[in-house]
Formats: sequence, structure tokens, C-alpha cells
Amino acid sequence: MNCRLHAGILICCMLVLFGQSLADDKVVVPLIGYTELQTNLAGSRHANIRTMRAMLIRRDGTDRQSIGQELANEADAWTQFAGWSPDGTMAIIGRGWQDSENARWEEEHKSFRFTPGKWLVDSCLINLSTGATTNVTSVDRVSHYNSGLFFMPDRKRLGFTALINGISKPFVMDADGRNKQDLSGKDAGFAYGYSASPDGKLISYHENYQIYIANADGTNKRHIKTGHPFDFAPKWSPDGQWLLFVSGEHYNCHPHIVRADGTGLRKLADRNGYRGVMEFLDVFDFHGGSSDIPVWSVDGKSVYYTAQVVSAVELFRVPLDGPSEQLTRSMPGTTHYHPQPSSDGEWLLYGSKRDGIRQIFARRMSDGVERQITHVPPGRAAIWPHWQPTAEITVHSK
Repeated sequence: MNCRLHAGILICCMLVLFGQSLADDKVVVPLIGYTELQTNLAGSRHANIRTMRAMLIRRDGTDRQSIGQELANEADAWTQFAGWSPDGTMAIIGRGWQDSENARWEEEHKSFRFTPGKWLVDSCLINLSTGATTNVTSVDRVSHYNSGLFFMPDRKRLGFTALINGISKPFVMDADGRNKQDLSGKDAGFAYGYSASPDGKLISYHENYQIYIANADGTNKRHIKTGHPFDFAPKWSPDGQWLLFVSGEHYNCHPHIVRADGTGLRKLADRNGYRGVMEFLDVFDFHGGSSDIPVWSVDGKSVYYTAQVVSAVELFRVPLDGPSEQLTRSMPGTTHYHPQPSSDGEWLLYGSKRDGIRQIFARRMSDGVERQITHVPPGRAAIWPHWQPTAEITVHSK
């Protein structure tokens, strides 16, 4: 490529990213959002967690940038990249803070203590074109711990989970953070993994490690019975006909699907002894890492997941109507996790720990060509990647 042209493309993308004007034009800005942190600091979990920063990088590994720096401008605060708006124009950023004395108590007791005044977790939106940051969960605040923010299918409302009196509950609110509504119902248990069906008519989540489906307003809540004690992280298929989740026992659970009416329950694959948790620190973590759950392909005809193969954790793809296919064949001790297909289905994004370092890679599905996206040094990690949906951002000249 001509050097001047290449430089122009980079400058154009940078200007769009930080909200500067260039010319009346539509610019496609394919980005990956992810999180970087230190992994080996003494002091265990909190000492490393507070170094987390939300990041952006181009798909070719260039133009690495931090995003939402102002959200972590006090001691013991951090940011985490948590997702995108459906049109790719806004980033979802988690902002966390914990009192250091409370962190020491948690380390001593090997348990979380999410006490108001000791913890503060919010979910924010950052507009890539303007740079404007909106802390939507702080508007008419209902909790000191708000996470799992996502756009409802109508794009006019947002879903999230709020911790209230020690119980996590599904909420919905307007896009500006107003009109927050608790959807959990009477006598609800601890809920997590909240999402909406593609048509916006239903929601699902796991409550006390059992799967529930309800109408979008929280009514007609019903238990999807699997007969297993541990059902976790339900995800709707692109056509809304199926729920994908892991089911079995804690640390011995496997990809399953079930229809929205509770019929058609089926185990898709076995993780072959893999506990389903990736350790993202190099020091002791009393919480035990980050859940590694299966995801739908873009067309909804197959599922990507990870499973144990001898001493490695490899990537697999399983069609809904066929046998599993092993995608990676790695050196002993390699661990893959957090697969995420691109919006066109041509690439699979994932984390991989090799030579003791957690990096982000992308695999072209047509031929298996792999590209390393991040190059963090030892003692750091790049994790939780999210493809930006294909977006056209109009940049207007002054």
C-alpha cells in the first residue's frame, strides 16, 4: 500500500475515534474492544484488578488506545471493556472501585463483601464520534453495584443487573438511564446472565443457577427445568428459537440447548474435564477466575466452545445437527478462552495463554489462518475481547 495512503487511513480512523471532524464522509471503523491489566502484583486480587483499563485496537493490531481514562481517575478505580451498541458507535465500559481496606478483608476471608460505600460499580456508554461519556446506571441510582449492561432489541432501552440487599436482579431502563424497572418478580433469587430475545418479547437469566424465561416486562416468569443443579449463562440464538447455556454441576458443566418453551433439551458437547474457568491472574485469586462460556455462531447453526484435550484447552465448533470439530491443536499447556465470532462470521476472536502470557488472537474461519492482535509483555494480560459490529460513522466538517 502507498505509504501516504496508509498514513491517511490511520489518521482518518484516529480522528473518527476521538470525535474530531475531517470531512463529510462515511468511514468504516473496525475495532476490537478489550481489557488490559497487570497479573503478577503482590497483594493478590485487588492489587491487580485495580490496574484494569478498557482498550481499543484495530483488527490488524495497530492503533492501540485506552478509552474512558477519566473513569479511572482515582485510587483503586478501574475500567473494563464490556461490549458495544448494536450499531458499533458506542462502547460499553464498566467502571469499578473498591475500598482498599475492604479488599484486604476479602483476601483474608476469601469472600466478596459488596458493602455500599466499600464498592461502587457502574456501567457507562462512550460515544466514539463525540467522546461523550454517560454513566447510565448512576442516573436515578438503584444500586451501588450495576453490571451486565446491554441494549434491548428496540435500541430504545437498556438492560442491566443491579445488586440490591445482596441479591442481583434484572432491570430495564430508558437509554438515558431514566425509568429503571425491576423485572425479577416476587421472592426472586440471585439473578445473572440476563439477556433479551432478538424480537424483544422475552428475557432470560439464571437465578440461583437455574434458567428462567419471562416476558420482556418480567411477567409470566417460568423455570426451564433441566434436572441439573447448575445451569448458567443462557444466550438466545440469532433466530430466538433456542437458548444456549452450560448445564450439569459446578465446574463439570457442558454446552446445552433448549427451546424457549422448555422442550428439546439437548447436550451439544462435552468439555472433557475442563472446569470452564480461565484464571486471569498469576497470583492467588480467591474468586477463581473468569467464566468461559460457549457462544453462538452468527448464523445460529453452530456453537463455539472450549474443551480439554490432554493438557491443553482447545477451541471447538459444534453444529446443532452434527459432531464437534476441533479448531486448534496447540502445544501442551496452552489455554484458549472467550471465543467471539465477528459480525460477518468470517473471523473468530479469542484469548489464548501461551508462554505464560494472555494475548488476544483472531482466526480466519475459511482457512484457519491465525493473527495475533495484542502483544502485551510478561506480567500483563489482554482479555475479554469484543468485536465492534460493522458500523458506518458519519463525520461532518465544521
